[in-house]
Amino acid sequence: VLPWLGAAALLLPLLLVPAALLTRRRRGPRTPPLSLLVVAGSGGHTTEILRLLSCLSESYSPRHYILADSDKMSEAKIRSFEQKRAETFSNSQFTLDRIPRSREVRQSWTSSMVTTLYSVLYSLPLTYKLKPDLILCNGPGTCVPVCLCALLLGLLGLKRAIIVYVESICRVETLSLSGKILYYFSDYFIVQWPALKEKYPKSVYLGRIV
Repeated sequence: VLPWLGAAALLLPLLLVPAALLTRRRRGPRTPPLSLLVVAGSGGHTTEILRLLSCLSESYSPRHYILADSDKMSEAKIRSFEQKRAETFSNSQFTLDRIPRSREVRQSWTSSMVTTLYSVLYSLPLTYKLKPDLILCNGPGTCVPVCLCALLLGLLGLKRAIIVYVESICRVETLSLSGKILYYFSDYFIVQWPALKEKYPKSVYLGRIV
């Protein structure tokens, strides 16, 4: 058994918290579906997030994927993943949307503020339209404007979304820039190395889950 499968099983109770809350609100014989928003990132970020999604049940539906408009690789990976998932769950549903990238690699901080603001303004109506119950992300810069919009909608009383942030496995001793920002705003902040747990006490250490 791959190591990440065992650790991912430990992650499931955290992801099921919103489902439990919905069950209390809507009592019934079956757990109601949970609208899940997934922020994909280029390269390894998307591979890691899809590994996590492979452990989730059919209750997490529909799944709304958001990726940067300049991301050329993630869409093919997502569609391939969802095609295989549909072979197991016949009622599998997903959507895919793109937003402007908030910050490119080596982009200056001054221009990043402008592009991030533009990304937030673009993401706000999209996040409101999707109204996810749960947001799952693992570090791409694209997740920051999406999560900020979700927080704003919650503050306005329009929709409360639970944010689960899983720091990338490549982050051993320091958080990514996205992690440093969302550490203070996420409902559950998960790290994969004990050194990060020591530095960031709010985080949850579950071992290597991807």
